[in-house]
Amino acid sequence: MVDSVKPKPAIRPVTPRLQRVLFVVLTLFGALFANGLYLTSITWLQHFSGNVYETHFYQLMFLLHLGLGLLLIVPTVGFGVLHMLRSRHRRNRRAIKIGYALLTVSVVILVTGLLLMRIGSLAIVDPTTRNVVYWLHLLSPLVVIWLYWLHRLVGSRIKWHVGRRVGLAIAVFVGLMFAFQGSNPRVSQDKSPIDGDQYFEPSLARTTSGKFVAAETLMNDEYCLRCHKDIYDSAIHSAHRLSSFNNPAYRASVRETRRVSMERMGSMQASRWCAGCHDPVPFFSGEFDDPDYDDVDNPTSQAGITCAVCHAIQSVDSNIGNADYTIDEPVHYPFTYSDNPLLQELNSLMVKAKPAFHKHEMLKPFHKEAEFCSTCHKVSLPGSVTNYKEFLRGQNHYDSYLLSGVSGHGARSFYYPPQAESNCNGCHMPAMASDDFGARLMDELGELGVHNHTFPSANTALAYWYGDDEGIQQHREYLKGTLRVDLFGLRDGELVSDELVAPLGDRVEVVAGKTYLIETVLRTMRLGHHFSQGTTDSNQIWVELTATQDGKVIGRSGHRDEREAVNPDSHFVNTFMLDREGNRINRRNAQDIFTPLYSHQMPPGAGQTIHYRVTLPSESTEPVEITAKLLYRKFDTEYLDYIRRDRDPQGDQLELGDPGDPNDLPIIEICSDKLVLQYGDQTKAISPDNADEVVPLWQRWNDYGIGMFLKGKAELRQAAEAFRRVEELGRFDGPLNMARVQFAEGDLDGATESLRRAAEMDPPPPTWTHSWLSGIVNRQQGNLDAAADSLRSVLETRVVERGFDFSLDYEVRNQLGLTLVDLAQRADVRGKKSELEHYRQEATSQFQRVLEVDSENVTAHANLAELYTWSGDEKLAALHRSLHRKYKPDNNAAEVAIPAARRRYPAANHAAEALVIYDLNQ
Repeated sequence: MVDSVKPKPAIRPVTPRLQRVLFVVLTLFGALFANGLYLTSITWLQHFSGNVYETHFYQLMFLLHLGLGLLLIVPTVGFGVLHMLRSRHRRNRRAIKIGYALLTVSVVILVTGLLLMRIGSLAIVDPTTRNVVYWLHLLSPLVVIWLYWLHRLVGSRIKWHVGRRVGLAIAVFVGLMFAFQGSNPRVSQDKSPIDGDQYFEPSLARTTSGKFVAAETLMNDEYCLRCHKDIYDSAIHSAHRLSSFNNPAYRASVRETRRVSMERMGSMQASRWCAGCHDPVPFFSGEFDDPDYDDVDNPTSQAGITCAVCHAIQSVDSNIGNADYTIDEPVHYPFTYSDNPLLQELNSLMVKAKPAFHKHEMLKPFHKEAEFCSTCHKVSLPGSVTNYKEFLRGQNHYDSYLLSGVSGHGARSFYYPPQAESNCNGCHMPAMASDDFGARLMDELGELGVHNHTFPSANTALAYWYGDDEGIQQHREYLKGTLRVDLFGLRDGELVSDELVAPLGDRVEVVAGKTYLIETVLRTMRLGHHFSQGTTDSNQIWVELTATQDGKVIGRSGHRDEREAVNPDSHFVNTFMLDREGNRINRRNAQDIFTPLYSHQMPPGAGQTIHYRVTLPSESTEPVEITAKLLYRKFDTEYLDYIRRDRDPQGDQLELGDPGDPNDLPIIEICSDKLVLQYGDQTKAISPDNADEVVPLWQRWNDYGIGMFLKGKAELRQAAEAFRRVEELGRFDGPLNMARVQFAEGDLDGATESLRRAAEMDPPPPTWTHSWLSGIVNRQQGNLDAAADSLRSVLETRVVERGFDFSLDYEVRNQLGLTLVDLAQRADVRGKKSELEHYRQEATSQFQRVLEVDSENVTAHANLAELYTWSGDEKLAALHRSLHRKYKPDNNAAEVAIPAARRRYPAANHAAEALVIYDLNQ
């Protein structure tokens, strides 16, 4: 008898328990798919419209997307594995293979989702890799739906009516999510200034709504620290962080401004002019105007310029500076301001998983443009501050940069870099290596990095007061090499017309007992704007020149006394600013600014020549060593005493010293040079073989000539001598700069000949500079058509590979406009009406284009007033006439203040002369 074999019962691929798990998976997937459709729709809507729709509700839905995705991991993997194990021996191999593919793609969705969330070591920084992962995550659900459909086709019958209901539910759900798009996450209440927009005046800064912005939304740097630690750590050292009442120097000066404003106007109104840039947190939160405002203990007084202040700016509204920007409360992901650790983690998870919204809110295109910096680094003083005329120019980094060769926009520079600096960040926000969440691959580093937010420049006083040695060192390293000092030559006598022995190496033969002029040249090197800019009235930059023989000082200039105060007879690279009584502006008292006695600022890529007279001893034949140093200190001793007097030791724990103490602020040596004078029978240079290796001889001659040319007419003859030597050394700079000298002297034929020689040299001169000079020379010679053609060619010049675009040089455009006015006048005299109208319209267009770049341009407004009067448009003529009066400098100011200042300050009076010689033996 044969035993019967009982067949094994079939293994069910989906048990009742697995059915419940499958129900959870399908429910979660349906909700996630609906949520994902909504998120994807918003993304594509933004892409095609250019607008941002990632509202607070969107952020909540994105958080839901993350939550649903995480919840889906365990049931999906669990069901998939168990279902696979129970089905692997079934005969329907096609269904099994499709099932394997379905499980694989489902895992791809989950893994790519985790990778996009950037959890721990799973963070993907490389943008290309992240882009691939993103598209895999986006397209895989469609593949899953297709595979699931195929999988079910070979299984039990599909219940299509259920699918239709699910599809309808998803559509309704997505529609509801669009309907709830308008939820508002803002913290700021609807509190508004009582006097409306007038609250912000005379600052030009505004909020988007015209209402106040909650202080806590602008004082949230610790939130930024979570993802941007390296940036945060660098910003700690910046002067921006100490821009407000946490800056003792600013606090002392603005306290006086607030006091004077109360005396003049009965309110703090005028001091708001400062607040838009220096005190944004108390200003925009509405606390700044309180007469009893505690500028030491109120937290907003210590905020400075926070991360949010810069990154919450929505627009730059003009090119006139004075804080002409619009700011709004920064919009963040949900739970940004929560103290709950779990909610904080959820917030961080959202930021890392979808940083595009945060980047759009916090980093706008204008943040990478020089115009953004110009909002606070271009300044004019309104009449409400000075109680004087409606417009006085203050510091102006922006136009100085714009018209320089460094920017690639100024056509009239003496030197040009191989590549233009397209914005301020290239110098003041250098790249630094970083593995922060926000780091990106930077070409200049060849690795991941961020921009340094220390903004290294020069404010060593703040770093010193706060004990920030690292900050001092960063400023020291930045300033090193920004200028060059060159002991260039000796005049064999005490007059600038005496014989010049130059260029010198490290030693020169001299005659005992004789008097010489030491010809010293300063040259700006790595600078994109004038040196120095900003607080030029209180910055202390001077040349210390010392002559020693056998260890004994025989002559000096720029020395300091026992209080570390610099001798007033030194050469300072500063602006000596006056009030209307002829008193020096010595405490940053902006409300009293009237007119300068002199300005020794240096343009970028230019020289400044200084003459020192020394009579050599005849008692000793030991060599004389000359040492020249360009030194920098943030504040002079007079201003430091003022700051110290303002400090309240009981309320302010920051130690500054007492009035009368020595000036202990750091002194930085920017550059130096040495020269040895050896006694002999005659005066002659002793040049080593390698004397011209570091700095070419032609360039030393050129810098010397530029320095004298920029002084005005007093030393044009000596400048011409220097440029002749440059030409002899085979450089186009010689005849090109000679043409500048000859034009200043009125020698137009000589300038024309110099330009001809320059054009024939190899290498040739920059076409844009040559065309500019040709244009202004031709105009003075009456060759108006040729002049106009030359000036147009300058403005049309683009050198793409070097980043040069000279269409923004508004000084050249003004010259073209003036030439077109001349052509219009000539056509009018000749009775050629069509030519007259053509040139008049083109001139008007050119001056209007000037105002697009520099809306305060005096030349443009004056000529537009005349042109509109000429064409009969009195309304526009009156407008530009009024603006011309507003922006035109007060020519009478010098007659009021300068005579008194010259009597009061003999050293400054000497420094203000057309020809200055400093005596080392006094």
